[in-house]
Amino acid sequence: MLAIDVKDLRKQFSVQKNREGLSGALKDLFKREYNEVTAVKDISFQIPQGEICGYIGENGAGKSTTIKMLTGILVPTSGELKVNGYVPFKDREKFVNGIGVVFGQRSQLWWDIGVIESFQLLRKVYRVSEADFRKRLNELVERLQLGDLLNRPVRKLSLGQRMRCELVASLLHNPSILFLDEPTIGLDIVVKTEIRDFLLQMNKEQGTTILLTTHDLQDIEALC
Repeated sequence: MLAIDVKDLRKQFSVQKNREGLSGALKDLFKREYNEVTAVKDISFQIPQGEICGYIGENGAGKSTTIKMLTGILVPTSGELKVNGYVPFKDREKFVNGIGVVFGQRSQLWWDIGVIESFQLLRKVYRVSEADFRKRLNELVERLQLGDLLNRPVRKLSLGQRMRCELVASLLHNPSILFLDEPTIGLDIVVKTEIRDFLLQMNKEQGTTILLTTHDLQDIEALC
C-alpha cells in the first residue's frame, strides 16, 4: 500500500498587486488587483509505506506548501492526493491520528509551560490513553535523552533541545507517517547527528514513513 499518492497537484495563491505612488495607493484602496502565483505546479509522486524520502529544492520552490497540502493545512487548487488512504483536507479528524508533523520554524509546544504539560495537552488532543501515553513517552524520552528537560518551560530550551521535544510531541500518538519540514535548520552537528540516528532507528524498528524537506544535503545522504 502507498503511504502517499499525489497526482497533478497544484496550488495557486492570489497576491495583491501594489501600484506605485499615492494615486496607486488610493486606487488599491477602492479597487484591488491581484496576480495569480503558482506555488506548486502539477507535481506527481508516490511514496510506499516504510520509505524515507527527501524533498529538496531552493527557497520558494514550494516544499513547505506541498507539505501543508499533504497534512491538510492547505486545500489544493487542483489535482489529487491521498495520505494513508485519506484525502487530508476532507477527512481531517480521522486523518490526523495517523500523521506526525514537525515544522523546523514553527512550534507545536506551548511557550510558557513545562514540556511535560505540552505533552499532556497533546495526549488529550489525540485521545491517547494514559497507559499508552506513558509507555510511548518513556521510550521516546529515553531515546532522545530528555529526562532533565520535561519540567522546563519551552522558552528556556535551546534550539536543539526544543527540536528533540518537537519530535517527541509529533510521535506521542504513534503515527505511521512523519512529515519533517526543515527539522535540522540552525542545529549544530552533534544534535543533527542525534536526530538523524533517531529517525533511522525509528524507521527501521517501526516502519514509520518519513517525508523530509531540507536544505542540508547531509540530511539526505544520511537518511534517504
